[in-house]
Amino acid sequence: MGKWMTLVLVLSAGAAAAQHPERFAKGITAQDLKDKLYTVASADMQGRETATEGQRKAAAFIEAYFQSLGLKPGNGTSYQLEYPVYADKLDHAAVTVGGAAFAVDQDFSVIYSLNHNATSYFSEATYVPMPAAAPSGAPADPFAGLDIRGKLVVLSGMGTNFSLRQLRPLLANIQKAAPAAVLLIQSNFPRTDASATQRANMYVNLYKKTEAPNLFMVSENIGRAILGAAFDSAKQGTLSTGIHTADVKLDFAKTTELRHSTDVLAVFPGTDKADEYVFVTGHYDHLGMHDGKIWYGADDDGSGTCAVLEIAKAFTAAAKAGKGPRRTMVFMTVSGEEEGLWGSAYYTNHPVYPLAKTSVDLNIDMIGRIDPSRKYGDSMNYVYVIGDDKLSSDLAPITEAINTKYTHLELDRKFNDLKDPNRFYYRSDHYNFADKGVPIIFYFNGTHADYHQPTDTPDKIDYDLYARRAQLVFYTAWDMANRDEMLKRDMPLK
Repeated sequence: MGKWMTLVLVLSAGAAAAQHPERFAKGITAQDLKDKLYTVASADMQGRETATEGQRKAAAFIEAYFQSLGLKPGNGTSYQLEYPVYADKLDHAAVTVGGAAFAVDQDFSVIYSLNHNATSYFSEATYVPMPAAAPSGAPADPFAGLDIRGKLVVLSGMGTNFSLRQLRPLLANIQKAAPAAVLLIQSNFPRTDASATQRANMYVNLYKKTEAPNLFMVSENIGRAILGAAFDSAKQGTLSTGIHTADVKLDFAKTTELRHSTDVLAVFPGTDKADEYVFVTGHYDHLGMHDGKIWYGADDDGSGTCAVLEIAKAFTAAAKAGKGPRRTMVFMTVSGEEEGLWGSAYYTNHPVYPLAKTSVDLNIDMIGRIDPSRKYGDSMNYVYVIGDDKLSSDLAPITEAINTKYTHLELDRKFNDLKDPNRFYYRSDHYNFADKGVPIIFYFNGTHADYHQPTDTPDKIDYDLYARRAQLVFYTAWDMANRDEMLKRDMPLK
């Protein structure tokens, strides 16, 4: 047989009830998707940031739609699965050197979620230069071979204004070296847009195995106050590690607030295989409102959210025509994706339905636009398919056969390459299912100039292409809900 097996064998794997889904797929229309997306990505939803009023409005809209279809609640008697989110509010922060007080945002800043309440007094500080990156390109450990446990460290970060993502390797080194506190000198002070760096203060991991040292990003003024005449050498990169005498007081206090967010789940019970499950997922959160602007998130991931709703509609229409699925369908929209895949992580760590009985997760994240960097093939008739070469040898043959029979899209698998620097396989909610051994497919259109910008609006969606992509997911879910066996799990997690 050929590369993808014989299409007849692949598509005859389901029961008779699984045949002729075309009329139900046709119910997934460009106009219906557009109507829903103009609601989900409207100004009224305020950008749908996790644990905000906009997110709660979006969850209520999704729940109401599931109810209107007659779908059953997916979490016992509730359509929503709640998980805790924590947010920090600054009470006060202070840095004093030799009696001179410095002002927050003018000369120093803190990332609230990284620091704990503490007041500390030091009579000296250990200066440590920032080393060059290792030959492998990995960040070098600035504290290698140093005993700085319990000490105040002044670390040269001049010329590099670290983002939180860039800080993560350094934070791991700080945790291992265990100083009492770290002052990271940076050159981007004063900060006129401090609110932008402080808006991402929400987190889900309140309880930690160990408490990390407090970290203050400080200006060159504070660096000079502590290092004195040696500061110029530090700025030039010629100052070696050493101890400098200075009376330094660090004070930080915050209040931690408990918030909540939710995933929204609905189920359509199966027939003879009701204790097995097919998931169709997409994240409904986005980046919210900041500095008077709304991040609408139409493509990311209003498009996936509305596709989940339309696919749910198609399955309920099929059931009304006597073509209900053999396996139980679970339609789940999650929050917290933009913050770090929180909602899907919470679900897979607290599953409502057994993961061992979950045949597949079909995850939809951005299927309404065109990738302008794709300079080959038909840009008006493609979709990136990610993960169908992993976990189950059934996935790719089914995908290929379904597309050949029904939708005729170009299936682009370029992002299946784990060496691709974008690492998209790891960057959406399907990965939390894959990490638990559940086979997945991730449907994606690629990024564009409006990705994670306030300009990601519903007027820029290609609704005809959007509908064809959503229909592909429906046909694939239909096959997987009705075939005789669950998908094999015969390939290792990568």
